Formats: sequence, structure tokens, C-alpha cells
Amino acid sequence: MTKITIFGVGLMGGSLALCFKGKPGLHVVGHSRSQASVDKYLKREVVDSATTSMREAAEGADFIFLCVPVGNLEEYLLELQTFDLKPGCIITDVGSTKGSVAETASRLDWKGAWFIGGHPMAGSERSGVEAASSHLYENAFYVLTPSEQVPQEIYGRLEELLRLTKAQIVRVDARQHDDIVGAISHLPHIIAVALVNQIAGYNREDSLYESLAAGGFRDITRIASSEPGIWRDILLNNRRVVLRLLKDWGLEMDRFAQMLEYEDGDGIENAFGSAREFRSRLPERRKGVLTSLYDVYVDVPDHPGIIGHIASILGDQRVNLSNIQIIESRADVPGILRLSFRNQADQDRAVELLKTHYPIHM
Repeated sequence: MTKITIFGVGLMGGSLALCFKGKPGLHVVGHSRSQASVDKYLKREVVDSATTSMREAAEGADFIFLCVPVGNLEEYLLELQTFDLKPGCIITDVGSTKGSVAETASRLDWKGAWFIGGHPMAGSERSGVEAASSHLYENAFYVLTPSEQVPQEIYGRLEELLRLTKAQIVRVDARQHDDIVGAISHLPHIIAVALVNQIAGYNREDSLYESLAAGGFRDITRIASSEPGIWRDILLNNRRVVLRLLKDWGLEMDRFAQMLEYEDGDGIENAFGSAREFRSRLPERRKGVLTSLYDVYVDVPDHPGIIGHIASILGDQRVNLSNIQIIESRADVPGILRLSFRNQADQDRAVELLKTHYPIHM
């Protein structure tokens, strides 16, 4: 029996557990320092067994997944290397920065165990084990960052296990990973936070900013609502990359300021055109490091019963509508109603059902 131990059975760890649980020859163990959390894991049947003892969870394990915040990874690695780990045990993590944890792991004596950094590039607006799903990683990129010392046979064992997640496994150098994810995730989060805080400052003088910032502004800055403590750890762990990216971003903003100062209309048009062209090439249905939105915008007349009619169309066909919002500020938003769904399948089905009744925008 292959023992798989998961430290931190929340959204990410719980979803991994559900991918493995019930598969022939696999036994999934969950760990938390809280007895209440352990009881919750067992009640929800996310794991086969659970314990508050880190040693009990780790020793005898064939695979160990560290699904704890990035800021706690070093602490867990230091404690793990004091245990009598099973020879050939593979330790991995799910953190969104890889360089710092790889550096820590390389300094430790694993006595026959191996560390391989990991980053499943998927997530959800929800959190906790209650949000865990066996489909979370399906079609997402799952990045692995083994050091040069890791034998191919060891790497292959982890890759084979992770195929149960139905993710696309990608092998990347740890530093290259941090460069890329810094640019496509960490920098956008900083920009969103800075932009929201800038508008919040204006709003202190004129509350109309908040009233009119619904719709498009709220959509493009949604990642500014990310959990502060998690992002503190991520940005500090990847600070060298992020500092370089912020300098490059400053140059881009200086370039726009210069085009405006000199009334360079062609330059502005070219900047928007090149951005539009590159963005059009980005895959639409591939899960990425930023959580996807499954929203549909609907143009409807302001008549009584319209919302009920839409809800009935979807409900009759068992399409799960997670949220419905009336848009008042419609700048850059192509519809009066925003319908939100939890997954691509529900979004696609809703479009098929509604497009014969109302104009639909994605």
C-alpha cells in the first residue's frame, strides 16, 4: 500500500487528496496541528486517515505533499528532515515560489528521501477543505522543479502519481519558474493592489469614485481581493524577481507618460494594438496561475420577471448559477447582468441555453 501524506488539507491539499483517495493501492493521510481540522477532514471523507502528529504522518510515507503557506515551508522541511523517513520517499510542495524552498531543501540531509518542488497552477476564489474538488487540477499546468541531483526514476514516480490529477505536468528550472510566475501572477497582483489603493485614496475626497468603480474596474482588479497574509509571504520569497519586474513596469509607465506628454497618438495606438495582438494568442480554456472567471454578460430589457426567467431557464436544466449581479456602471462591461459560474462546463451550457433568448457576451 502506497502511503500519501498531505500536510495542510485545504483547497489545494484537499483537492490532491480527492484525486488520490479511493484509487487502488493508495492510502491518503491528512495532517493538521488542530484536532478540529483533523475531525473535519475525516467527517468530509477527504482523506482515509488523519492525525495531529507530524511524525506519525511523515514516517512510512512514500509521498509527502506540503500544502502549507509559502512562509511555513522552511519550518516544515526542517522538521521533516529530523524524522526517520522511508528511503525513496518523495517530498514535494504546492507553493507558488520555488527558488527559496529549493534552496532550503538542497541544504538538508534527507538520508535517502528526495525533494522535488511543485506548483499546480490552479486555484479558486474559495478556500479551505470545503472548496476542495477532485477536478481542480484537471487540464491545468502542474509545474515540477527537480534539482539536477534527482534521479529520473524518482521524478518519474512523482509524475506518474500526479497524472491522477489529470493536470499537464511541466518540468521547469526553479529560478525560471519564479521569473515567469513573477511576471504573470505576482506583478499583476501588485499592480491591482496599487491601482485599487490609488482609487481608494481619491475616493476619500470624492465618494463618487467608489460608486462608479463597479463593472469593468471591479473585474480587472478582482485579484486585489487576494488573502493578504499569503501574498506577504509570496512576494517576500520572490522579492528579487519582483523588484526587477517593478523596475521594468516603471519603464513601461514612463513610456506611456512620454507618449501622452508629446501627444504621440500613433505610439498609443501601436501599444494597444501590440497588446491586443499578443493577448489574442493566449489560450482561452487552459487553466493558468490566475484563477479563471466563468462569467457571462447578458443584455436584457428592464422588465419585471427577467431575472426570474433567466434563473428558470438555467435551473430547469440543472445549470448551477453561483451569482447574478445587476451592472449599473457599464463602462467596459458588455451587458446589464453578470452571471457567474463555478466551472467552464456550466458556463458553456448557460451560453447555449440563453443565446436564443438574449444577446450574450463573454
